[in-house]
Amino acid sequence: MIKKLLIFSCLLISTHFCFAQKAEVEEAVNKLTKLMVTPDSAALDKMVLNHLSYGHSSGKIQTKQEFLHSLLSGESDFVDINLTDQSVIIQNKTALVRHTLNAKTNDKNVPGNVKLYILLIWSKEKSDWKLIGRQAVKVP
Repeated sequence: MIKKLLIFSCLLISTHFCFAQKAEVEEAVNKLTKLMVTPDSAALDKMVLNHLSYGHSSGKIQTKQEFLHSLLSGESDFVDINLTDQSVIIQNKTALVRHTLNAKTNDKNVPGNVKLYILLIWSKEKSDWKLIGRQAVKVP
């Protein structure tokens, strides 16, 4: 009986840990989304790893510096972002997040709308989730 109780307790703790990790990743996604609408240089720098590979649906790939510059300069200007159909998979210290991004943009003062499928790759660094990869694909 004690053995069954111990096994049940371990399962309960590991389930709680998984839900906590998922919530942390989802919070990182929400924070990144807010920072893409209202960019803050220091906050973005803190949550994005130096070896970022940021892929656009056009095929353009940006480094961390290029990604930050495009947001901070207004070259890439998100007015509003809505994420739907999000899924999170966590394996050790890596998280894969997929969602559909619907956004109003104002890139180079040209209003527009985008609908993209996004894959975000997060890495757990100490106690924080940091973005290391992103790939966008146009919704057919």
